[in-house]
Amino acid sequence: MRDVAVVIPAGGMGARLGSRTPKQFLRLGGEAILAATVRQFRRHPRLAAIVVAAPAAHVVRARRVLGSGVTVVVGGQTRQESVRLALEAAPPAVRVILVHDAVRPFITRGLVDAVLAAARADGAAICALPVAETIKRVRDGIVEATIERTGLWAVQTPQAFRAEILREAHDKARRDGVVGTDDAMLVERLGHRVRVVPGLADNVKITTPEDLRRARGAQRRDRR
Repeated sequence: MRDVAVVIPAGGMGARLGSRTPKQFLRLGGEAILAATVRQFRRHPRLAAIVVAAPAAHVVRARRVLGSGVTVVVGGQTRQESVRLALEAAPPAVRVILVHDAVRPFITRGLVDAVLAAARADGAAICALPVAETIKRVRDGIVEATIERTGLWAVQTPQAFRAEILREAHDKARRDGVVGTDDAMLVERLGHRVRVVPGLADNVKITTPEDLRRARGAQRRDRR
């Protein structure tokens, strides 16, 4: 049964990369990062739809880069708004919504399946890795406190949710004027538990010039 919609917020402009081109359209191995990300989902047997929320000025470009089989809508001013707008364009009959960062192209089928399975069982699931480094709270260049890292996890995407839960979470956040750092935070506000499955060290988000250099280097090594 094809009952999964993939929602990809791609409305950002990538200021930290210092490029005039939005980061999702920069090249990685001969294709746009956004196209490389979308390609990971196209052949999934449960896929019903892929919806991408792109910057208003780049909707035509996104449609050209992605080709057929992908719905592209105008994104919002925030990531959360872009997800909400993409949700509105997703087929209403899908049972599970999977949300994934546009510039996180190194996901695997195994990770996608693990997150989907957990969401089907528990209603909501994320992938994450335990924090390994020492964490300190800093203000104005001065350490205020060292944070106990036991139980701290660094969250990745994809995140997956039963469709009705995610829609309710976004509706409530909009009514309450709440902006979350990820979709799981909005679901947590409903009092719903969120299952965590192990993420992948290679599942990096390309945010800075150094991230992009490393991603291109990793891809070149993989091709050898």
